[in-house]
Amino acid sequence: MTVSKQYQSDVEAILAKRHENGGDYWATSDRRLSKGSPFSTLNCAFMLSELGMDCSEPVLMETADLILSTWREDGRFKLSPQGAIYPCHTINSARTLCHLGYASDSRLKRTFDHLLEIQHSDGGWRCNKFSFGRGPETEFSNPGPTLTALDAFRFTHFLNNNKFLDRAAEFLLEHWESRIPLGPCHYGIGTLFMQVVFPLVNYNLFFYVYVLSFYDKARKDRRFLEALDVLESRLVNGRIVSERPNQKLAGFAFCKKGEPSDLGTERYQEILKNLGRNYER
Repeated sequence: MTVSKQYQSDVEAILAKRHENGGDYWATSDRRLSKGSPFSTLNCAFMLSELGMDCSEPVLMETADLILSTWREDGRFKLSPQGAIYPCHTINSARTLCHLGYASDSRLKRTFDHLLEIQHSDGGWRCNKFSFGRGPETEFSNPGPTLTALDAFRFTHFLNNNKFLDRAAEFLLEHWESRIPLGPCHYGIGTLFMQVVFPLVNYNLFFYVYVLSFYDKARKDRRFLEALDVLESRLVNGRIVSERPNQKLAGFAFCKKGEPSDLGTERYQEILKNLGRNYER
């Protein structure tokens, strides 16, 4: 996959921010890899791969090496030199590395085993960090990281071959019905969730339908099909339009607010392919 001419300026803009956080490869001076959103190490590597940059390009290989340098023998990733290691850190690192072509790396194999070992009883993943206080809702997993984890797992042999991932998909389908904020980080389904967001980095309708479309458990489920219907009702002439991009990405061609996104539409076409349907414009 190569970068098309229409997105070359987006790639150049991301590369120009390589040292903006104080370190190299979009990291901070003390090597924090998830700070500076949307121009963090993890996000920039993901966006460059999404824009079509070949994963063998030195900048992406070196960024992958930086992410892998934070890997621990138990499978976790420590994204900052100080502070705790949370499951979402490991999940986000694994997801980015999978998109960079590292799903079969022996270190990630250990990471996926670790994630299955720490899966919460409701099928998702959660952190023992209660920034919003404690309540009945905080006993549940965090839907956002759970969806991101399933995006990483779809690159592995576990896809549609593991009952624990089926349980994770079921947890997300149940959230479609409850809609209430869940988990210590209070992920809910409301007005903001229902807006189409691209690129696929946050818990929202498009990311939700896209990831679940890879899972047999979800594809024929009434709740998934309802979510798909809502997504398709937001299409413009059969194309994805980013309704709420990150403000810092406002000038980027691949996700310009209110305009059709060719890359986003390609992801929608993947959904249809997963469902065995043809794309019609």
